[in-house]
Amino acid sequence: MPELQRLRADHAPALLTFERENRAFFAASIPDRGDAYFTDFTARHEALLTEQAAGTCHFHLLVAEDGEVLGRFNLVDAANGTADLGFRLAEKATGRGLATSAVRRIFHLCEATYALTTLRAAATVTNTASRAVLTRTGFVATGEEVVLNGKRGVGYVRELRGRNLGPESPHRA
Repeated sequence: MPELQRLRADHAPALLTFERENRAFFAASIPDRGDAYFTDFTARHEALLTEQAAGTCHFHLLVAEDGEVLGRFNLVDAANGTADLGFRLAEKATGRGLATSAVRRIFHLCEATYALTTLRAAATVTNTASRAVLTRTGFVATGEEVVLNGKRGVGYVRELRGRNLGPESPHRA
């Protein structure tokens, strides 16, 4: 079973491979990162680690037993008990429930480690897979108009505190 790991400096090579190998797949449903992302990857990775150390963001990778990165699950703009969740999964890892399971694990980290009570998320209208994960994990569409790099999207919210977080929840009755 893949492990959800907090982003570390030594993840950089595997993370860059993940982003390169899945770039076209991601671009089909979410805005492309652009060439500068790959050119400046080392500096960007270090900047993410700095943000994480400051507590404003919490970055996680879904890592296979062999060290291959299968997904990213990020909590950004963490403040006052809320954060924005963003995630992406490698093409070869889709359709197995890995994103749903990882999002549920993120919920537990939010409550137990990061003192977060509310998550926001957004997905483009055409990104049906991410929208399905959000719905399956209890996110509710907010009705707000969202634009993601020029593409129409849907905003979501998920309250965490005192909720049944799913099968992995230690809070299940």
